[in-house]
Amino acid sequence: MIEVKIARSDHDRAAAYDVRKKVFVEEQGVPLGLEMDEFDQSADHFVIYDDERPIGAGRIREIDSGIGKVERVCILKELRGKHLGNLIMRELEKHAKSTNMKKIILNAQSYAVPFYEKLGYIVTSPEFMDADIPHRAMEKDISN
Repeated sequence: MIEVKIARSDHDRAAAYDVRKKVFVEEQGVPLGLEMDEFDQSADHFVIYDDERPIGAGRIREIDSGIGKVERVCILKELRGKHLGNLIMRELEKHAKSTNMKKIILNAQSYAVPFYEKLGYIVTSPEFMDADIPHRAMEKDISN
């Protein structure tokens, strides 16, 4: 059974970190020191489980009053294309609304811009490099 859980235990946080390491560090070559950062302790982490197996992750943190930043959204390579990204983004947005956030911002890898556009996000920056990967800043009003 596929389910998204907020990481409330050390076990769930470790599961989120494990998926992130597989996707960003091992697959995409992001240095571990950049992937794991000072915001990991304060962010709210989410994990997608397929039964007991962690297969996706993402985090959100409030960066200013009413503004949330979604980061580190990832799905294991062999499971992409199964709408799991939509599933975790819905949960991240639902959590943001429940904590009175009115807008979500994120930095999308450029190849993923169409995915986020389908979810209602708009591009707000020219392309820039982060960890040697092209990105675009995006945002979505969730106040209604």
